Amino acid sequence: MNYRVIKENDLFLLTDEKGDIVGNHPYELGLYTRDTRFLSSFKLLINGETPVGLHSDGGENYRSRILLTNPHQEDENGLKLWRESIELERNRFIQDGVLYETIKATSYFPKQVSFTIALEMDADFTDMFIVRGFQNGNTGTRQDTTFSSNGMNFTYQGADDIARSTKIEWNEPHKEVREGYVAFEWTLDHKQSKEVTVTIEPLHDRESSKVEEPQKALAALHQSYDEWNRKLPTVSTDLKELEQLVKRGTDDLRVLLTDVGFGSFPVAGLPWFGVPFGRDSLIAALQLLPFNAEVAKGTLKTMAHYQGTKVDAWRDEQPGKIMHEIRYGELANTNQIPFAPYYGSVDSTPLFLMLLVEYVNWTGDLELFKELQENVKRALKWIDEYGDRDGDLFVEYHQEASKGIANQGWKDSGDSVVHRNGDYARSPIALSEVQGYVYQAKTGIASVYRTLGESIKAQELETAAEELKAAFNEAFWMEDIGFYAIALDEHKKQVGTITSNPGHLLLSGILTEERANRVSAVMVSDEMFSGFGIRTMAVGEAGYNPMSYHNGSVWPHDNSMILLGMGKSNHQEEMKTVVQGLIDASKHFEYSRLPELFCGYNSSINKVVPYPVACSPQAWAAGTPLTFIQTLLGLFPDSLNKKIQLQPTLLPGMNELQVDNVRIGNGILSVEVTRQGDKLAVKITENTTGFEIDQFSIITAS
Repeated sequence: MNYRVIKENDLFLLTDEKGDIVGNHPYELGLYTRDTRFLSSFKLLINGETPVGLHSDGGENYRSRILLTNPHQEDENGLKLWRESIELERNRFIQDGVLYETIKATSYFPKQVSFTIALEMDADFTDMFIVRGFQNGNTGTRQDTTFSSNGMNFTYQGADDIARSTKIEWNEPHKEVREGYVAFEWTLDHKQSKEVTVTIEPLHDRESSKVEEPQKALAALHQSYDEWNRKLPTVSTDLKELEQLVKRGTDDLRVLLTDVGFGSFPVAGLPWFGVPFGRDSLIAALQLLPFNAEVAKGTLKTMAHYQGTKVDAWRDEQPGKIMHEIRYGELANTNQIPFAPYYGSVDSTPLFLMLLVEYVNWTGDLELFKELQENVKRALKWIDEYGDRDGDLFVEYHQEASKGIANQGWKDSGDSVVHRNGDYARSPIALSEVQGYVYQAKTGIASVYRTLGESIKAQELETAAEELKAAFNEAFWMEDIGFYAIALDEHKKQVGTITSNPGHLLLSGILTEERANRVSAVMVSDEMFSGFGIRTMAVGEAGYNPMSYHNGSVWPHDNSMILLGMGKSNHQEEMKTVVQGLIDASKHFEYSRLPELFCGYNSSINKVVPYPVACSPQAWAAGTPLTFIQTLLGLFPDSLNKKIQLQPTLLPGMNELQVDNVRIGNGILSVEVTRQGDKLAVKITENTTGFEIDQFSIITAS
């Protein structure tokens, strides 16, 4: 990872490994919030030169520590600084909308020495879509920079009539200050240190917030992380790589949390997708349910707030539809792009309903369901009317927005739905996994309605779901291949390429037992399983490309949805194969962090091939290891019926797994699984849920 990123709420800083914001970098570095770059240049200099990098730690996403030193410096007057005589330490974090950076210099030169520390800075206030080269458009103008006794303020008047500014202040006397430049002259004895703290605050049409003392701000940030960690279950196992992956996942998900007014939810990922996403946020919240169900609540309320209200072809919006993505920059605010919000995803709406059902299953919180009943009603109506415009029971998508997305499932690249002869499928397209999501949503919502005494509504949904199940298995099953088509095209013709999409059906309940067995087996076949994970497309298909974004690569979140289905349908051997492959893959990435995706080359080359511009950290990749724990435990609660499904297993070479303080309903479940010879012993060390535990094929230890 040749960048460093820190984030808190909706502000994030992306720099090179030295901590600088420079040009000519593979990633467009900067300080970003609300889809605007508020700092486009940020360079630390010592005597006018760039320091030499020593160490840069990107393991913590909420703070960063970077060590540097000086190059050898001489001029016509002789020695200025002996090489590596000054240690420079940059410590930075973000709290309450402010970036804090403390620059500390320590001298190791044997005599007193003087030098200049300087910062070069600039702000271009560029919209994220322009930064990434996706769009151009009418934008505002940079205004005059203003100065105070200890700071400067870059200003900008947007085309959307929003006044933006970047307020920069420092807490030490400066030697020189001018447009985009501040310098400090320091004299140090041997082993003496001096430091300056710089605060950078992006502002939108508002006054500056109160900037805290750095120690106080950092203490508040630490406290929020301590509170997050205290609420999490604890995972202990002799397979330390798994333990490490879970910790990495929960840490990364915490840094990706954002609150736009309706509770915390995970944004999609860094650096480019630090905004609300329907599909991504919903799936990440689903992955998090066994660890922190409150995130699902915030996600659901956020999505409900932005639910579609009208027919707007420009935004691919219809009443009841759950959004795909929202952006806050100039281009979105001035309607030059349709992302305020944009609704072009076919699966966000059923996923919204799925998450709500699973949230209720984990928490028993029917009050949230009641609060969102109108949203549920509108989402179901969208599925039946706008999602299924031709009345064939299948939900299809078709792009209407001129600047929208053509393929509107999770594989949203333009080449991702391809026939076996290499032709691209044309819309309207009905994706296989979406029909499974709809089935799961309708059966799940029906069960909640029955609990609430709404038997007529429940029966209507159950009948519709069974009709969908029959039609789906007739239309999508390819008898000659023994597998499901990825989709039906505009002519209702099967798109027969073998892909990972049907693997998502294992969680839904839409498959017969025999066909579920077949789908699980295909997922771990040589054509689909690389050794490091399930590929998005099988080797040998016309569209297969191990370097592609969606047609042969490996996506951890895709694997996680399949794993949840394998766990629920008791396909334990296949599940263990996939989990072990992803654990092995994680060892090839910095900080053992599973990225958004990686290339689908076979593990026989003994190395994971990274995808060039994968997001990291990325929410549903970070959530993937959490599903390892859920599926290894085979843990699927049903708070409505006060039951818990528990089917524990262990990976080969793994002898113990202990998971404590899992919140279910109003209580706690703690489980200990140990290997005893060729059998497993399972001990329920705590159960205050009051629920009945259904255990399968295990020995319960006393």
